Amino acid sequence: MADIILNGSGLLSSTCVPNIFIDKYMTNANGEFVKIYLYLIRCMEQSKNACSISELADVFDHTEKDVLRALAYWEKMRLLHLEYDDNSEVSGISLELPEKNAPSFSEPKKAQENPSPSEAKNQYSTEQMEHFQNDEGLQEILFITENYLGRTLNSTDIRTILYWYDGLHFSTDLIEYLIETCISNGHTSLRYMEKIALSWADAGISSVTEAKKEHSLHNKDAYAVMKAFGISGRNLISSELKKIAKWTGSYAFSMDIIREACRRTIQATGKPSFEYADTILSNWHKNNIHTLKDIVKSDSAHQKSKTASKTREALPRSYAGNRFNEFPQRNYNYDQLEKQLLNTTH
Repeated sequence: MADIILNGSGLLSSTCVPNIFIDKYMTNANGEFVKIYLYLIRCMEQSKNACSISELADVFDHTEKDVLRALAYWEKMRLLHLEYDDNSEVSGISLELPEKNAPSFSEPKKAQENPSPSEAKNQYSTEQMEHFQNDEGLQEILFITENYLGRTLNSTDIRTILYWYDGLHFSTDLIEYLIETCISNGHTSLRYMEKIALSWADAGISSVTEAKKEHSLHNKDAYAVMKAFGISGRNLISSELKKIAKWTGSYAFSMDIIREACRRTIQATGKPSFEYADTILSNWHKNNIHTLKDIVKSDSAHQKSKTASKTREALPRSYAGNRFNEFPQRNYNYDQLEKQLLNTTH
């Protein structure tokens, strides 16, 4: 067959497709997957930094599951990586090739002195990831994590662990202890593990010994609250542990104060309620109450105010706010008085 000559004219705009994608990746990919990837590149060329799964589905008349399958394929091929929000929904898409890293849909990359964890993870290129994976210590951690989770790690998972290792400067022993501890407590989400990792970094924890000490203290506080509430036969859930961490951390309350709040909660509601106790402790924190003596003073002042209010409510309305009303008022019949006056004058 004769060669086909390609011509083009009047092109108002264009989308640049890297040659390596055409040469290495496109030929073996599903045609629908290729369409979605090309559309993403077009969005990037137009500086369109927002794109939803539903929008992609509408453009190609696909279901959202079809779009997610396409994205998962390209992530597996390491041409993009996905970021997820707390509801496990896709919140960011970063396109990247060995030759060039594209900015993320969630937020364009730019140099920052103190990037957020999400931005810091996005800065790792494919080459950097491959280089780090040649590190025997990191390879061991990735292997251990996969065994603990019972699944293959995706590129987002690997970036997360790489950030702990390279960004937070955690040793392989500390990362292994982090993963082991979280999974033994029933938390298999790397997002949850990352929150613990960041809290350790903020607290300056850099060794397994320091982490064990913090974990022991954390468990001690949790056990004390469970005992105060009379909770047994179950572990505390994440939201309950967060409240305890707030009471002991942000509010800096002693366990005596927290126990008193738990006691009052049971007295008022008849059951353990972390929300009710949190309301009590938040009010105490707002009113600068830090000791049991402060609580006694506050209770006394509240009682006096309550008694004074009841006394005012018990007074007749005609007496309220008028010192002349302290004397009994008389009612006069002016017609009768007039008749008496006329009779007297005669």
